[in-house]
Amino acid sequence: MTPALTGVLSLFAMVVLIFAGLHIAVALLLLSFLGVFLIRGNVDAAMAMLAQAASDTVQSHDFGVVPLFVLMGLLVSNAQLGSDLFDVANRLCRKIAGGLGIATVFANAVFAGITGISIASAAVFTKVAVPEMLRCRYTPEFATGCVAGSSVLGMLIPPSLLMIVYAFLAERSVGEMFLAGVVPGLLLAVLFSGGIYLMAKFKPSYVQEAQVNQTIGPMSFAQGTIKLAPILAMMVLVIGGIYAGFFTATEAGAVGAMAALVIALARKRLDRKIFWQVLIETGRITVSVLFLIIAANLYSRMLALSGLPQSIVGWMTAAEFGVAGFLSMYLLIVIFLGCFIDSVSIMLIVLPLLLPVAKDLGIDLVWFGVITVIAVEIGLLTPPFGLSVYTVRSTLADDRISLFTIFRGSAPFVGMMLLTLLLIIAFPRLVQPF
Repeated sequence: MTPALTGVLSLFAMVVLIFAGLHIAVALLLLSFLGVFLIRGNVDAAMAMLAQAASDTVQSHDFGVVPLFVLMGLLVSNAQLGSDLFDVANRLCRKIAGGLGIATVFANAVFAGITGISIASAAVFTKVAVPEMLRCRYTPEFATGCVAGSSVLGMLIPPSLLMIVYAFLAERSVGEMFLAGVVPGLLLAVLFSGGIYLMAKFKPSYVQEAQVNQTIGPMSFAQGTIKLAPILAMMVLVIGGIYAGFFTATEAGAVGAMAALVIALARKRLDRKIFWQVLIETGRITVSVLFLIIAANLYSRMLALSGLPQSIVGWMTAAEFGVAGFLSMYLLIVIFLGCFIDSVSIMLIVLPLLLPVAKDLGIDLVWFGVITVIAVEIGLLTPPFGLSVYTVRSTLADDRISLFTIFRGSAPFVGMMLLTLLLIIAFPRLVQPF
């Protein structure tokens, strides 16, 4: 068996193992070990590569960014800053058509700037926004679809867990990837808000069953400032610190985590028991992410050893695919996989194989990372997997609202994400405008 054939068979075997229910990291490690063994014909060589990959991957100081940003996000969630965000946004948008939907997008965009996990955003705003929208006679389809759709901002606006994973796989700076996601994330939030306004204007029956006057009044500037101040201060401290060059991404994570701890304590939302649970959850998520990255690193080495990426580059060159052809094929594969596999798994399967191809074609890897994250995030809203949709459904726990209703409500947001993807492809400068 040739090395290239070994690499091809490993791809097919991985898909089978994942659909059979095997954890993605275990599948990557197993296939990498077997691949190296078949290529080299030596168990010791396979074991040595496994140990070396683990050592080389996690010994970097940069990996401190993972637990620090996860800890910051969990502390922010426990401090219930999401409720304050939605309250301020709701009062600002109360007279606009589709105002509660736009308020949800606004709150999600700001919340994304201090959490970085889409599932956390979906869970928080399902509890906060959906009941209020249903009370104001918004349709269940629109209310749940709006929360699920806008939750994807958490993986694009920094700090983003997917950006961190991509940065390690592509060997790019985490801070560089964070800053690259700011403008695309804001663009997506603007398109979401514009789309909601247009739906409310031209198809009001889809958005709201009946007009209900909200009982809330305007909020004074002082009240709004008090509620927003902790959140905005954290965003300026973390993202502004990275952008201004005061902190590395890891240092910014530490500063942000400390600020989140102070805020949670000041708001009396944290006791010893809750703090211990937050630390345990931080450790669980961190270990899971690092285990995945170690496995992906080993898999990348096995593929490089097989020569499969080089063979693909040669085939695409001979077929005269070019950059446009490669991007079209790549995005179709990623969006298709998003219907069945979670976001991190898609990146760990596809990127080790196709990043070398993108590099050889002269594609900017930072820009490539942003379009990858957007394409992967579309999978959070598409059936049958749709992790954000399932999160909304399980958090809501309302038998009157089915999964089909939430998927249908999320469909317009999928369309707006595709439009954002096309705009960023057409205007690459949006990724790095400064």
